[in-house]
Amino acid sequence: MNTTTSTPASTDGPSGGDGFPTTMNIHQIVKKLPHRYPFLLVDRVVDMKKNTWIKAIKNVTINEPFFTGHFPHRPVMPGVLILEALAQASALLSFASMDEDPGDDSVVYFVGIDGVRFKRPVEPGDQLILESTIERHKAGIYKYKTRASVDGETCTEAELMCTMRRIS
Repeated sequence: MNTTTSTPASTDGPSGGDGFPTTMNIHQIVKKLPHRYPFLLVDRVVDMKKNTWIKAIKNVTINEPFFTGHFPHRPVMPGVLILEALAQASALLSFASMDEDPGDDSVVYFVGIDGVRFKRPVEPGDQLILESTIERHKAGIYKYKTRASVDGETCTEAELMCTMRRIS
């Protein structure tokens, strides 16, 4: 990871004093992530520190397409989508820290997921807080310690490992 870049990831919005953004709106997020509706699962970055951690939000509404079948009698956000939201927040942190826009020739893949715990259901109307800390970065693989919560109560915890690859 290049931590000595002289060009900030963005100068739009608040920064941490070094030009690195500490927040991102949806317009900035879609420049960093290739995901689009219905699979874009991060609505806003509320705080982040370069090469260290990120805090983002996903507003969960009854209009989410997955609620139609999961479950009609008691809608619950699928756990795998909570993990995906955590991975997207983690990717945002890495792309912003590298001052890189992935472009159409890049994808981020899961390499591994360890220690997953689902502790509380996420329902329509919840605001999901996504937190991720970079544990290490070696040989193009990032390891993150992640947590998703609602109203301060942990919903999901996991260690995620991801890598970015160029595609042709």
